[in-house]
Amino acid sequence: MDGIVANRIGDRDVNEPTADYSTRSPGDGHALGLDARLEALLFVTGSPVPPPRLAEALGVPLAQVEAALTALEAALEPRGLRLQHHRGGWMLTTAPQAAPDVARLLDLESTVHLSRAALETLSIIAYRQPATRPLIDSIRGVNSEASIHTLLRYGLIEESGRGEGPGRPILYSTTQDFLHHFGLRSLDELPPLEVAADSMAPPQDSGG
Repeated sequence: MDGIVANRIGDRDVNEPTADYSTRSPGDGHALGLDARLEALLFVTGSPVPPPRLAEALGVPLAQVEAALTALEAALEPRGLRLQHHRGGWMLTTAPQAAPDVARLLDLESTVHLSRAALETLSIIAYRQPATRPLIDSIRGVNSEASIHTLLRYGLIEESGRGEGPGRPILYSTTQDFLHHFGLRSLDELPPLEVAADSMAPPQDSGG
C-alpha cells in the first residue's frame, strides 16, 4: 500500500494545484485563548506594556485585558516566569528563585552585594521616588554619591528626569531589576517602612 501511495504521489503532475496555506486566517485550526495571546505579546516585549496598549493590539476591551492579566498572573505562580508590574505597564520576567540557574547559564553574577550605605540609599529611593541626591543626602546626613554610583552600576536605580529645585537635580527611581532582585511584582509589594531594613538586608560587602 505504501508503495502504491508513493507511486501515485510521484506520478502527480507537478503543475497540479496544491493547497495554499498562506491565505489561512489566524482563526483557522486551533484558536488561542486571550490569556495565551496576551502571554505571547508580553513574551516578545522587553519593557513594560500598559494595559490600554495591550487591549489595542489584541482588539478587545480593556476590562478583558485586565481580567486576563489577573488570570495569567495566577497561572504563572508555580512556573519559572512571573508577571511584573512597573510604571503602569506589565512584562514577563523570570522568577526570583530561578536567578541562580539563569546566572549559571548566562555566566552572570547571581548575587548583588550591597553595603549598608548603598542599602540605605536604595531604601530612600524606593520609598521616596523619584528622589534627588540632595534629598537622599539630607535624610542620610552624609554624601551619597558613591552609593548612587554603585546602585546605577548594578542597574537597581536609573535616572528618571530632573527636579524643579535649584540646578535641576537628577531624579532617581528604581528599575525593573530592582523588583526582580527583591522578588517583587510591583512597588505596591514593598514592605512597610518599619520592617524594610530587616527584610531587605544585604550580604556583607566593602563596596560603596
